[in-house]
Parts: sequence; structure tokens; C-alpha cells
Amino acid sequence: MLETIEQKIRALRAELRQHNYNYYVLDQATISDYEFDLKLKTLEKLETENPQFFDVNSPTQRVGGFVTKNFNTVVHKSRMYSLANSYSFDDLKEWENRIAKVIEAKVLYTCELKYDGASINLVYQNGQLVRAETRGDGVQGDEITANVRTIKSIPLVINQNFTDEFEIRGEIIIPLDGFNKMNEERLESGEDAYSNPRNTASGSLKLQDSAEVAKRPLDCLFYQVIGSKLPVDTHFEALELAKKAGFKIPNTLKICKNIDEVFEFINVWDKKRHELPYETDGVVIKVNSLQQQEELGFTAKIPRWAIAYKFQAEQVLTVLKEISYQVGRTGAITPVANLEPVQLAGTIVKRASLHNADQIAKFDIRVGDTVFVEKGGEIIPKIVGVDLKKRPKNSLPTAYITHCPDCHTKLIRTEG
Repeated sequence: MLETIEQKIRALRAELRQHNYNYYVLDQATISDYEFDLKLKTLEKLETENPQFFDVNSPTQRVGGFVTKNFNTVVHKSRMYSLANSYSFDDLKEWENRIAKVIEAKVLYTCELKYDGASINLVYQNGQLVRAETRGDGVQGDEITANVRTIKSIPLVINQNFTDEFEIRGEIIIPLDGFNKMNEERLESGEDAYSNPRNTASGSLKLQDSAEVAKRPLDCLFYQVIGSKLPVDTHFEALELAKKAGFKIPNTLKICKNIDEVFEFINVWDKKRHELPYETDGVVIKVNSLQQQEELGFTAKIPRWAIAYKFQAEQVLTVLKEISYQVGRTGAITPVANLEPVQLAGTIVKRASLHNADQIAKFDIRVGDTVFVEKGGEIIPKIVGVDLKKRPKNSLPTAYITHCPDCHTKLIRTEG
């Protein structure tokens, strides 16, 4: 029996979805880029010639092209709560003690790395993506479905449906390699570099033209499935189910039998976090049992069954050799610290941001100073202090430049 046009279109869509999943989720290319593009062009041609078979979730729709002037505000079906933050193991022990006052049975925990990006909520009905929402204030957010459809690691149609309707939450992030490449291209074209992946990812979701969103190296890692009829009893099982359905679940997820195993997980990843392709700023610990989560419930702002442990930002000492000045696309001058090379957060640091004249004055930063350099939420390291005990006796205060280093025009200071 000859294959009908509709059957051919459906088969091509299914094949391209599988190749997308293999490449963007499993990181396993099963077809060359050239072959993929040929199949995509064939599908585009068939869909153009047969518009009655249009599907908003077709692989051809990932390129974007929708322009949104105003994003609709939507109320979340389930509130997107914040997490309580902890900065010490004592904080985590206190959290465990609070749980023990409510739950008498054995409690298992899941540990997940806390990725630094923009939180989103996706709604699926009958196996298809129908809506994407920003976190907003937790109660309501903006609908960004057209933009999210362009992110190739997000399934528009899932491999296997496990309930008629569910929500899944994740973090939109930009891998470090992709972020660095974006900044290289911006600097080459005379534009200012983006400050960090988190803000860039968040800003990308609110671009009006989805075709522009499609050009950015956005990725999504998922961390929670919500549904009234999920065929599972634990958080871990829900994420395993989501993984089989085609969602990108980090393979660092682990079940811990007690709080000591949680501490071990934190210690391991505090050392290894710089080996990851993404930025992570901590670990999220959750009670694994969904029934126990329900018993613990929520406060007005946070779930009692989850907590975030935040890693400390790394600091090193090095010597400031010189201060140079960069001219941005808008004419703004940015002072840059040229440093004695030093190892920080898995990379060799030679330069750090000084932000502006006020920052230099605040810390009284001088050439020859031994400075504290930190790499927190910013890709570009920053100077956060001076070791005054090591200041050279002949040091002089920094005199900020008065003229542009490029065109020699006198600088004008603007307020704000």
C-alpha cells in the first residue's frame, strides 16, 4: 500500500523529533547535520504544499518567526514557590529536625544541582506542549510559548504519555561554551558583552521575535513534574518517567538515605562543579516521597519539604598589575583590572571587571595592590576587596582617566 502524504509527514516529524532528542538531550548524534537539514527541508515542502496538515508542534516550527508585542499574563495552576536557602550543614540539620517533628517514618532525600538560569513552567495535554510560562511572582507569569518552542532540548511532543495533563518545571540556561561564543561574536561586531548566562537566558525568553530566540544557545534542565494522576510515588520516579518521555533530566540526580549522604553529595559537587558545562550555584535537597511532601506542605512562601544549599563564591588573592579602559558600543567606559595570572574556579584568570570609577574609589583600588578576586554569578571575575597589609609603601591612589582612550574626547559623567 502506497504511503499517503499525511503518513509521510507524520513519519518525517517522528523521525526528526527522535534525531533532535538524540542530539540535544542524549548528546548522541545519529545523523549528520546535512542529512537532518535535507529531511527538514523535505518536511517543510510537504507542509507548505499541504497546509491542511499544519501542526504547531512540528519540528519545522522550531525556527521561530512569531512576533509578540505584549506577553499575556497567566495564573499558574500550581504556584511556583521559592526555596529556603541554607549556607551551612547546621542549617540543613535544623531543616531535617523540623521534618522529623512531622514525619515519623524513614525519610529519603533527593539531591539535585541547582542550575543558575530562568525558571519556567510547561503545560502538556495529551502528550503535546500547549503552554509555556515564566515564573513571574510565583502566582502568575508571562506566557512565552512561541519562544520556548524554539528551544531544541524541549520536547514539543513527548515520546510516551504518562497522564492526560501535567506540568513540568525546569531551568532555562545557556551552556558556558555557547555563552562565551555569543560574547565573542558581540565583541567582534562592536557590541557590549553580556554580563552572565543567567540574565542572558532570562532576557532571551522575553524577546519579542521568536526567530531571534531561536538563534541563542538556550537549553533546559527539568526538575519537577506536577500532575494529579501521576503513576508514581516519589519525586525520583517522576523525573525518571519524564526522562523516558523525552525531557532532559540531569544525570547528577541522586537519592540519599540520610543527611550525611546529602553532605557527601554537596562536598563532591562543590569541588567538581567547575567541570560542568553549565553554571551551578548550589544543591537542592527534597524529600523524595510525594506523600511525605504532601504531609509537610508549604508555608506562605516556601515548601517545607525542600531547601537549597548555596555554594560559597570562590575567592583568590593576586596582584593588580595595570588598569586599562574599554570603550563600549554606547561610548561607556569600563575599567578593567589586568592581573597576575591566577587559578580560579577551574580557569586561569588574567583580567577582572572594576565596573566603574565608584567601584575603584569604594575599595581604594590601586596598581600594585594585592586584591581579592571572586567569581560568583558573573562569568567575568570581579575584584571585591584589597589586602591593605600587602599594599606597597610607594602606592598612589588611582586617578581615573579624563579622556576617551580611543578618540581622546573629554569624558562626561552621567548620573544613575
